[in-house]
Amino acid sequence: MKTVLMRPLFAAAALALAACSQPAPTAMSTLDGDWTVDADASRFSFVSVKAGALAEAHTFGGLSGTVLANGDAEIGIPLASVETNIDIRNERMREFLFETSTYPEATVTTKLDPDVFADLAIGDAVSVPVTATLNLHGEAMEIDTDLLVTRIGDDKVQVGTPVPIIINAADFGLDVGVEKLRELANLPGITPDVPVTFSIVFTR
Repeated sequence: MKTVLMRPLFAAAALALAACSQPAPTAMSTLDGDWTVDADASRFSFVSVKAGALAEAHTFGGLSGTVLANGDAEIGIPLASVETNIDIRNERMREFLFETSTYPEATVTTKLDPDVFADLAIGDAVSVPVTATLNLHGEAMEIDTDLLVTRIGDDKVQVGTPVPIIINAADFGLDVGVEKLRELANLPGITPDVPVTFSIVFTR
């Protein structure tokens, strides 16, 4: 009788040990899977300074892009979407500065290290140094900067600039367009160094 009763107990114990010996499920890394830009929740801005004193903020809309599980990241900026809050200035920037009929989009590409984000919990943020390539107006240039990456949900990550990135118009062949805009607006000068900031939300 004792043997009959003990067999179920040994069987239950064996099953419990087998369950304990199985590896625990691996927590999903922040970069697991592919991520795409949430255009409605993302912002890309730059500041122009004219006459050496007057600063004005402008934006681009309709951003697109992805971050793949291996860390390859790309953002597309449709230059025709430039918004300066003055219609004629929007038109002049499209035609004379960005030349959107020839160069409709700027792109930013970089490589992220997935291991950096493996344990990023919701609400946590990490500053990541990156080397990104900006392709603008037919010119490509590497830019060293820091990105602030914040996990804002199970399937949402926000990537932003903790400090503005300074872009020089001449580096991308935009100085001729800047001069044309100065002439059309009858200004004494337009500063060629442009601060750029962005806050981009990716969803999985």
